[in-house]
Amino acid sequence: MRFDEQTVVLTGVGRQGQVGEVVARAFAERGATVVVVDRDQQVEARAVALREAGFVARAKVCDLTNETQVANLAREVGAESDGQIGALINLAGGFALSGPVAESKLEEWQRQITINLTTAYLATRAFLPALRKGRGSIVYFSSASALPGSRIAKTAAYAAAKSGLVALMRAVAEEERDTGVRANAVAPTSIRTASNIDSMGQKVRYVEREQVADVVLYLCSPQASAVTGQVMELK
Repeated sequence: MRFDEQTVVLTGVGRQGQVGEVVARAFAERGATVVVVDRDQQVEARAVALREAGFVARAKVCDLTNETQVANLAREVGAESDGQIGALINLAGGFALSGPVAESKLEEWQRQITINLTTAYLATRAFLPALRKGRGSIVYFSSASALPGSRIAKTAAYAAAKSGLVALMRAVAEEERDTGVRANAVAPTSIRTASNIDSMGQKVRYVEREQVADVVLYLCSPQASAVTGQVMELK
């Protein structure tokens, strides 16, 4: 799988040790120009690491919850890539317990929806014109908590946001079928990231970051040209 002469935009690739840096490197190793996006300057370190390894990478600072900033980001990246985007990987988000619904706080509910779902909605809407021109692919990062039968007690806000991502993905897949833009989602259980290890320890059964990257690469590749509107469960 090669992505030569393609620009791939990945959101939520700021912190070291998270899944985004592995996915970004996997695209870069296969020839893509990688644009990594996060809300603060730490994202520059991820781009520097890729450039020092000999790859083409740019960092963009953007508050992905801000409609104006996301629109400006899409215009800037589009101008740098002849208006074409090969893939948009929506990694931005975060997890927090919201507690039992009866005892939960509106602020936590709104935060989970905002950082997990609204960020993906704004990025998708802003980058769709460039994705259409490049006949590109969108990948959403949902969660196993969005799948039937999952145990979601005390995580209603997170599960609702990740379920919303699946609905957003399916709508985009249906709406964009004739434009050549494909949309799919991955739904992993816990991924072996630095933050998950800090909070849950080493003895948990994790999905490896490289395994996630392999699936994302496949979904964006010509080999998956007939795959759209699907949720890939990883466990």
